[in-house]
Amino acid sequence: MTTTNEQITPAAPKLNRHFRLQWEEAQHCHVLLYPEGMVRLNASAGEILQLCDGVTTVEHIVATLEQKFNTTGLRADVDGLLAHAFAQNWIV
Repeated sequence: MTTTNEQITPAAPKLNRHFRLQWEEAQHCHVLLYPEGMVRLNASAGEILQLCDGVTTVEHIVATLEQKFNTTGLRADVDGLLAHAFAQNWIV
C-alpha cells in the first residue's frame, strides 16, 4: 500500500513552534533555526515554508507560488517539500 503526500501533510501546514524561519543575509538564503542547530534551505523551500502559517491551505500555497513565479504545475514540488518538512518535524 502506498500513501500520497496529501495523506500525510496537514491541509494547512504551519511551522513547528520549535523552529524559526528567517532570512540569513550572510548565507543569502532562508534558514530554519532550532535550539540544536540550523537547516539551510534552498530558495524553493524558503518560498514554500514562508507560506506555512497554519491558515493557508496547500492549494492556496501552490496557487500563490504559481502566480508569483508566473508558472503552473508546482503541486508535486510543493507536496514533495511539505512531505519532507513534515517528516523532519519542521511543520505540523
